[in-house]
Amino acid sequence: MVIRHWRPVRPGTGDLRVLVGAATAGALLLLAPLGAVASAPAPDDLSPNVSVVATGLNNPRGLKFGPDGSLYVAEGGLGGTNSTDGQCEQVAPPVGPYTGGPTARISKIDMAGTRATVVDGLPSDETSATIGSDKAGVADVEFVDGTLYALLAGAGCSHGNAGTDNGVIRVSSDGSWSTIANLSEFVKANPVEHPSPPDFEPDGDFYSMVEVNGDLYVVESNHGELDKVTTAGQVTRVADISATQFHAVPTAMVYHDGAFYIGTLLPFPPTTTGEAKILKVTMEGDVSVAATGLTTVLGVAFDTEGQMYALESISTAGPMPTPGTGRVVRVSSSGALEPVATGLTLPTAMTLGPDGDLYVSNVGYGPGEGAGQIVKVSLGAAMPSAAPAATSMPMPPSGAGAGQTPPAPAPQMPAGT
Repeated sequence: MVIRHWRPVRPGTGDLRVLVGAATAGALLLLAPLGAVASAPAPDDLSPNVSVVATGLNNPRGLKFGPDGSLYVAEGGLGGTNSTDGQCEQVAPPVGPYTGGPTARISKIDMAGTRATVVDGLPSDETSATIGSDKAGVADVEFVDGTLYALLAGAGCSHGNAGTDNGVIRVSSDGSWSTIANLSEFVKANPVEHPSPPDFEPDGDFYSMVEVNGDLYVVESNHGELDKVTTAGQVTRVADISATQFHAVPTAMVYHDGAFYIGTLLPFPPTTTGEAKILKVTMEGDVSVAATGLTTVLGVAFDTEGQMYALESISTAGPMPTPGTGRVVRVSSSGALEPVATGLTLPTAMTLGPDGDLYVSNVGYGPGEGAGQIVKVSLGAAMPSAAPAATSMPMPPSGAGAGQTPPAPAPQMPAGT
């Protein structure tokens, strides 16, 4: 009989599913790397209201519009070959040991869709080649009073990057950066109630960050928690999501109408669809369910009318992720799901633009260097028959999207190299 291990790809670091046959010994069946099955989608595969606005990204993840009107994108990077095996606690095989390198970066996309580097040389990691060398680096970006902050997920000795730590960094106007909060230390000192031992990440696996009233809030997916980080570097636990949801793998987060809405990935790829949720977490840490019937949620947003949207990285079940099955759905007040964009390939994050449309990190994991995209989902166009949207981002009006605190005016970030 076969002992079948499947470790989900790096977004969210989900459950290590083990299917055990009734035999005293088994063989390890390893599935093909994602890079072998994923590629950039053809334009005709996307629904008519979806258009590509930027290319050339390396495993794009969280994205936010800045005070200068540009779109800032966290990139997982390209991993590396540095090993820390034997130097510190490692992630257990077949997921680990990891290797790492300084290949992650933050990019910004201007109104014409041109990419420029804001800062690079940030820690990036990759899992063992056995399960696909999946990459992670910068998980998300956010602005507080016009200053750029970023959430690191690929740092730490257990991720092949000795001398670094996962955390929140502040990026200066000249492109230099400094750590304001060491989240590796925090998760080690403050364990959650129900960690998942088979794929436990000693340095954590952070995924999403939002700003609320001048403070930053971050979601950690592998342990399952929501934490508050002040710009002075103080870190506190808001909610131990694992205490009630166990290993739900919380990923994408948005703040709306006084609460956090957090999507769950669950074990990945899913054997059945419709098991993922969107959780509602109050400032007091109370956790409840806001939406059900979803699959592999890696993005949550609200439009200017207060309607909820979820980004499903894949919407089908099977032994491997299926490119082209990613979609955006509108969640009605009754809980019904209405597709508003289809044909996405392994998307990883979503944000509402100042123009009222959605922007998505597409081809966010699997393919190699430069394969990542940003696509725009025009909400004003009917999905089945609308003409293709413009391929460049319109100049946004002043102010930020619904459910986000508008950033204060600030000097424009440098283009970098």
